[in-house]
This record gives sequence, C-alpha cells and structure tokens, in this order.
Amino acid sequence: MTKNHTLAFAAAVVAAVLLPLATSNDFHLKIIFTAGVYYLAAAGLNVLVGWSGQKSLGHAGLFAAGAYTSALLTAQAGWNAWLALAAAAVVAGLFGVLIALPSLRVKGPSLSMVTIGFGVVVEKVVTEWQVPFGGQQGIYGVASLSWGGQPLSMRGWVWLVLGFALATHLMLRALLAGKFGRAWQAVQAAEVAAESVGVNVYRMKVLAFVVSAVTCGVAGALIAQQNQYINSDFISFNLSIFLLLVVLFGGPSVVGPALGAVVLTLLDAFLARWPGLQHFTYGALLLFALYAMPQGLSGTLARLRKPAKQALPEGAGDWSPRFPSGRDASSVMLQAEHLRKAYGGVVPTHDVSLTLKPGHVHALIGPNGAGKTTLLNILSGIVRPDGGRIVFTGHDITQRRASQVCVLGIARTFQNLKLFPAMSVLDNVLVGLHPHLQAGFFECLLSLPSARREEDAARAEAMSLLRFAGLEERALEAAGSLPYGLQRRLELARALATHPRLLLLDEPAAGLNPQETGALTELIRRIAAKGITVLLIEHHMDLVMAVSDHVVVLDHGQKIAEGTPAAVQADPRVIAAYLGVDDDETAPIDQPQACAA
Repeated sequence: MTKNHTLAFAAAVVAAVLLPLATSNDFHLKIIFTAGVYYLAAAGLNVLVGWSGQKSLGHAGLFAAGAYTSALLTAQAGWNAWLALAAAAVVAGLFGVLIALPSLRVKGPSLSMVTIGFGVVVEKVVTEWQVPFGGQQGIYGVASLSWGGQPLSMRGWVWLVLGFALATHLMLRALLAGKFGRAWQAVQAAEVAAESVGVNVYRMKVLAFVVSAVTCGVAGALIAQQNQYINSDFISFNLSIFLLLVVLFGGPSVVGPALGAVVLTLLDAFLARWPGLQHFTYGALLLFALYAMPQGLSGTLARLRKPAKQALPEGAGDWSPRFPSGRDASSVMLQAEHLRKAYGGVVPTHDVSLTLKPGHVHALIGPNGAGKTTLLNILSGIVRPDGGRIVFTGHDITQRRASQVCVLGIARTFQNLKLFPAMSVLDNVLVGLHPHLQAGFFECLLSLPSARREEDAARAEAMSLLRFAGLEERALEAAGSLPYGLQRRLELARALATHPRLLLLDEPAAGLNPQETGALTELIRRIAAKGITVLLIEHHMDLVMAVSDHVVVLDHGQKIAEGTPAAVQADPRVIAAYLGVDDDETAPIDQPQACAA
C-alpha cells in the first residue's frame, strides 16, 4: 500500500470501530449497516461496470440468489448461519457464471436486456412459487449470525458489515492494481487489441460477472440474516437500478462504490417518506451521473486534488526477448497453405500460401484493397479462414483464437491504432506482459508475496522495454495524450512485451513524417537484431527496401510475386498491379516511392 492509502485505511478502521459506539439508536445503526451492505453489492458491480465495461440491470437477481440461499439453508435445512453465508457466496457466483456465458455473446443494450430478463425472472419465481420460496409471504425464521453463542446485536451487525467492507476494499484494490485490473480495463477499451496481446476477453468478462455476483450474493445473505426474513419486496427491479446508480454516481475507482453507497443510502433514508420524490431523484441522479459527472464523485474529487508526484519504476537492464530466433534460411517458422477468406461475394484472401523464415524480416506489399490486412488478421487469429491451414512452430493455429495465437508467440500492431488510451504508457506495456504473468486470481486477490514479487518484476521489465523503445520518460503519462508518432511506437512496444517469436506490423509508418519514419526504420532493425522474426505491411517502399529480406506481393487477394526486394521491385506483374499498365508496357521501377500510391 502507498503511504497515503495506508493512512486513509487506518483512519477508516478507526472510524469503523468508533462510529457504532457513537450511537445506541437502532435506526441510525441500521442506516450504517445498510450503507455497508450496499457497498458490498456495488463493489463487485463496479468491477463489472466500471472496469470491464459491461452493463447489468439485473443484479437484484444475484442479490436474491444470496438472500434465498441463506434463508432456505437456515430456516428449512437447519444449517449454521455462517456456513449458509459462505454457501450464498458460492451459489451467487454460480448464477453469475450462468448469466455470463450466454449474455456475453451480445453487447451494449442487448446485454442490459438479458440481465434485466434474468432479474425479472428471479423476482417472478420467488413471488409465485410458494414452495420452496414462500411466495409473496416470503421466508420467516432465517437464522441470524451469532458470536459466542449469542445472536449479533445491531451494533454487532454494523461492526461485521464494516469489517467485510474494509476487507473487500483491500482485496479488490489489490486485484485491480495488478494483472486482472489491467486486463479488465484493456477489455473495456479495445477488445480486439486485448485479445491480440494474450488476454482471453471472454474469460475476463465471465470472471468480472462472477466477482460482481459473489459480493452481491453476500450482501443479499446479510440482509436476509439480519432481518431474519426475506421476500420479493427486497429484490425488485428498483434494487438493480439503485446498485447501478451507486456505481455510476460513486465513479469507476476503488473508492467510488464507498462514496456512492454512503451518499445514496443517506439520501434514500431522507427521502423514504416521499416514495414518488424518491424515484424521481434516482432517475435525475442517474442522468446527472451519466452526462454531467461521467467519472462520478471519485473522479470529481480526484480532479480537485493536486495529484501526487510519482517516481518512475526502475528498469531491469537492457531488454531482451525470451524466445530469440537465429537467422536460418533453411528452416520454417510459419507455413500458411491455400488460405481463403470470403465476405459474401468479396474474396480478400484467395488461395494464398506463405512461408516465413526465422530471423528474417518479411514484407507484405500490394495496392490498397489487395487483402494484406485480412491476411494479417488471419495469421494473428483475429479472423478465421474459410479454408487453408496455418502451422506455426509445429502448432496448427488455423482455428485458434487471437489470445491463444499470442501465447504461442505471434504479436501484432494495427493499421488503425488500438491503444488503451486512458491507461498509462507503462500499463499499456504491462498488459502486453499479461500472458507471461503466472500469479493466479486468489494470489492477486489476497496480495500474496508471490504476486507482489511478480508485479514488481513485471514493472521493471516494462520499464526496460520502454527504454528500448525510447518511451521511458513518458511511462506515467496517459497513452492517449502522446503525440501520434509516439503512440505508434508504444503500440509496437506493447506487442514486444508479449515476447513474440513473430511480430506482425500493419502499416507501422502510416501517418508518420519522414523523421519519424526514419526512427521507426531503425527501431525495426534493432528488433530484428534481437532475433525476432518480422512480417510487415507497408506502403513506404523506402522503408520496405531498407529492412526487408523477403517481399511478398498481393493483388486482389492473390499472391502475384515474391522474392528479394530488388527482384520484386523489377517484376512486371508488380509494376502492372501498382501502375495499372499492361505487362508489355512495364519497365523497372526507378523510384521506390511509386508503390506508395
């Protein structure tokens, strides 16, 4: 923990101990308890909404899963209340998986509709089914948690929920500050880019749903056990809206749900006597949070506070790839055979075969619309071919997803920049290291020493890579604030962080001025010298001729020529493809820049 956070957390612990002692009024204690419960539910929902970018309007159903699990196990099965609380977390997590698996195949408003449907179905089931849910009457006799053989008093419930809240804050803060938090942010910013650096987007979305479901289920169980009663009135659609409002109003930061829960619980208690005004206020606050305060209370307070000056992490010496390849013209790193991809009547890739040698720089050129980017998308796993086969270092990768292809050793950049703009330069590179970080979910959640050591080593390695790319001094700046030329270089550094055997560059010099292009040419030479095989698409023929060992030419989705740069430059078919002239009218290209048309 940082020094400021340590002091703030110590103050929160003292407040959590002393605040319940400041009043003996059960109504006031119940308000504090309710705020703590709402925080627990919103803290996990914040991972789903604020960090991974998924919208859910059905978390009342997950709240119900925890509440009714606890109620049924204690009131009807005679379980110990503490064991029932643990079971509620597990059952809610399983429901989270069940919702996530089908619903994450849709996005945006469709995802919200799926989650709304889940919440409505759960509410109707517990309302209409007399057995086992008690129908509208609900379930009485839910066992209260006890300590020392005595049920918890109201003050005891407050201490318990505040203790849970503080522990949840510490665990989620550790989780979100490491590889999982970065991966969720990357998924929210650009799913395709996240997949291309080894993040399994679908798995991360499911995990975010599970985290949000577990905390929401625990919150529901605590409500049922404290009231010793539960019915469908506790889990209406209004609860889903309220929890989402807590997250949006508090802001997508670790402390955002706490701010939102405290402010909105107090407001809810104040407006309880005017239900009509209460609902109007929720709607107005939701609109206000979405449009006037997109970063919520925590974001607004952060802008008012003078940011603390951060020190750059230390690097770990010169950066070197983990899997360098010796220059070998007799072996094959990647073999693609008869690749085909069609979109209706358009066939951007038609019967293309390709052989890449380890340690070489290969170039893929051709006129605009020749199918170069489609071929790169196929090789990197972003697009699956309709036919053909790709073998990379002995592995058939034809039907593998992009994250699996990356783990095997293929990284790429994009023709149109796909950075994670709100994340720092350093964090962008750390996302690239994601597939090589071995710490598991619970190691990161509990901030175990092994996870902390791995995180420190990753930061040192990322700084070394930034130094290699000439970006070390920009490490703590937002990626989106960099000049365009440096953003191009950052995307390349992020790809290198995956430690690729093969690096695919899609028009890396696009939009660069001559000076920036020269610096990029030198960087590609240095990358190749490190033993990384390169395949680049480029229209700047001076760059192609300067760095390439082998050139492949596409036209209308078909390979029309390949060979050394000099041989391809003089090939009549290449000249005809670029200049649009008949073969018998062609002559060798004197100016390399002619291919930039």
